[in-house]
Amino acid sequence: MADHLLPGITATRVETPRLTQQVLAAEGTALSGPGDVVLFVHGNVSSSLFWQQPLLALAQTGRVRALAVDLRGYGGTDPEPIDASRGLRDWADDVAALVDTLGLDRVHLVGWSMGGGVVLQYLLDHPDRVASLALVAPVSPYGFGGTVGTDGRRVHENGCGSGAGGANPDFVAAIEAGDTGADSPTSPRSILRAFYVAPGSLPLDPQLEDVFVASMNTTRTGVDHYPGDAVTVDAWPGVAPGEKGVLNTMSPTVCDLSGIVDLPEKPPVLWLRGDADQIVSDTSVFDLAFLGSIGAVPGWPGAEEFPPQPMVTQTRAVLDRYAADGGAYREVVFPDVGHSPHVERPQEFVVALLEHLDVPAEQPANLT
Repeated sequence: MADHLLPGITATRVETPRLTQQVLAAEGTALSGPGDVVLFVHGNVSSSLFWQQPLLALAQTGRVRALAVDLRGYGGTDPEPIDASRGLRDWADDVAALVDTLGLDRVHLVGWSMGGGVVLQYLLDHPDRVASLALVAPVSPYGFGGTVGTDGRRVHENGCGSGAGGANPDFVAAIEAGDTGADSPTSPRSILRAFYVAPGSLPLDPQLEDVFVASMNTTRTGVDHYPGDAVTVDAWPGVAPGEKGVLNTMSPTVCDLSGIVDLPEKPPVLWLRGDADQIVSDTSVFDLAFLGSIGAVPGWPGAEEFPPQPMVTQTRAVLDRYAADGGAYREVVFPDVGHSPHVERPQEFVVALLEHLDVPAEQPANLT
């Protein structure tokens, strides 16, 4: 992983009571000690390597202390098994152990995709330790797949249509093999180009693309990691979530983060997303119900019985309730941007984040 650190970034392994976690920071950044810290949490099939440009930009301001952590099963953090019966709590508890070990006061949490769910779970468990939240293309508060409506009602009690059964086995095999090519449509590089970003919005620097592919390939695979185990059921699409591994943590049977609306103290929330996101969307091409609706998954029973999950609409509904109950949120939509605003529009992303943190700073250096 050291070969893929940008100049000015350091990686440190921090031993906590739960596991040893790898943390990235700009050179000269104090990892431990009191004070507020911005902590970046990555998403699925990625690692902290995706956060290097924001880390450098925030360090340039001289006013923000920022760290990025690898979740268990990714990057340089220990590959401890993931107990999906706890939802996203294994990762949220790991983050809490890191915060405690480093002696941090409060954290400004930035979570991308699945990491958005992790930081929401942390907020539920440790509301007094959170200064603010930034959700970057976050998973719906009701998980990924198998729900309907703004209230996240399960289509079936067993959560079918969500979990590890929806993973593409060829993509899993490509990650396991460390595939860095672009010949296959299911290689990490091809998935990065087609779905992590909008067409044509990857950085021009090919070495940076190599960094992102290497990051994706740090994902541990298998029953205890990505994608996890699955259960065969009679109801369409024939699979329900198991109790182990990554994708099952976001099944609606175990993932409901809407309780943030009931917190007595509500930190401010920044919601950043691209309008061309194909992963977290009301028409997500990774949602089996949406794929069924366009004929890509046979046997779809129809919109009345199994409609696509309105992921963005669900997030907005929860955040609207959050605001109505005394909180505040701001939504920033990047035009022609996919699932990775921090990669596709790094300069605009950092500006929005600095505004959210209420940090006066000059325009960040060119990050493109």
